[in-house]
Amino acid sequence: MNNRAKFLVVLSSTGLVAFLLLGAVVTKSVAADTNTGRNGVYPHIAVYSEVLSRIKSEYVAEPDMNGVSLGAVNGMLEALDPYASYLNANQFKEYVKNYDSYKGELGMVLAKKFGYITVVSVIPGSPADKAMLTTGDFIETIKGVGTRDMPLAYAAMLLRGDPNSTIDLTVLRRKPEPQKLTLTRTVIAYPAIESKMLADNVGYIKVPVLTTGKLKEVSSAVSAIEKQGAKRLVLDLRNCATGDPDDGAELAGLFQGSGTLTYAEGQKFPKKVFTGEATKVVTKLPLVVLTNHGTAAAAEVAAAALQGNKRAKVVGERTYGDASIRRPITMDDGSAIILSVAKFYTPDGKSIQDNGITPDEQVAETDPNVTDSDDDGIPDVPVKKSTTDLLLEKALTIK
Repeated sequence: MNNRAKFLVVLSSTGLVAFLLLGAVVTKSVAADTNTGRNGVYPHIAVYSEVLSRIKSEYVAEPDMNGVSLGAVNGMLEALDPYASYLNANQFKEYVKNYDSYKGELGMVLAKKFGYITVVSVIPGSPADKAMLTTGDFIETIKGVGTRDMPLAYAAMLLRGDPNSTIDLTVLRRKPEPQKLTLTRTVIAYPAIESKMLADNVGYIKVPVLTTGKLKEVSSAVSAIEKQGAKRLVLDLRNCATGDPDDGAELAGLFQGSGTLTYAEGQKFPKKVFTGEATKVVTKLPLVVLTNHGTAAAAEVAAAALQGNKRAKVVGERTYGDASIRRPITMDDGSAIILSVAKFYTPDGKSIQDNGITPDEQVAETDPNVTDSDDDGIPDVPVKKSTTDLLLEKALTIK
């Protein structure tokens, strides 16, 4: 069996196990522990314990129970939150000590999918971008270590290092076999906001990242292009996946001066509402927003706010789904889980992380003529992009 076939077996088996475990947990969770009043906690433990016991006694060979337990914990977290991580005590110590000490990185935003580390988006001009990594690629190994069941936060830490140091990866793309890559870490230089005038006085603003200082750049670019005579605007948020969700609310606030832009809320996180303010609006020109599968985090919040308030039409592909506040939660043995403690919501109350943002006008960036010779859902050749910008062309037709 080749690597690609093995990978597909892993994906399908992971999905099946997760489905069965979640089904059992959901079924059991309706019962309450009347002795303690802790609804659903002990039934979950009972299910987990019985599954482990059956694996230990019935599996075809003597299993590695440490590996089984770790896989179960990571699978549970991924089913709940694709950005969650479990770090054992040593990993968490290393994470706290080293994460901010390394300035070299590859310029990728990551998540978990099917147990593996997957690429959400890459920063333009970064080593990942130059290596042509893109949304949906799976990182199979990092420095020769398989990423299956690797904590997301730990993987992100491993990818960081001293500037100009190298790191070896294998990546599963839409190809039969993994591709081996050696990337050189660098201090990421975030690209500037791009603006230009298109035909028919349409102002185009490209926002590749929403890091510190970029909101001011957007504001200046919008004001400048309106002074040049723009009558309509296109705000391009494709592959923009950096920046805190709060920054997305601020970006939307440059165009929307009233109403609820978004709100954040969690089980123990008080509801925080972000509203538009007329004094912060920089333009009232008609607006279209472009999104794709690489649009995440702050950019998703902005798109949701503008769409939800009917300030803009959204054109393109459904966004990735990543808008939450994450915190490390330590445990008695020194280990920790990094978990979403609050999620951001659309103005009408839908979780952005759970649903993504569905455009008003859905247009695919990929070539619709690419076919799949088998039925595994992964094309056998790299997906080609059209030579024309289909999303932008569609946006220009919206008045």
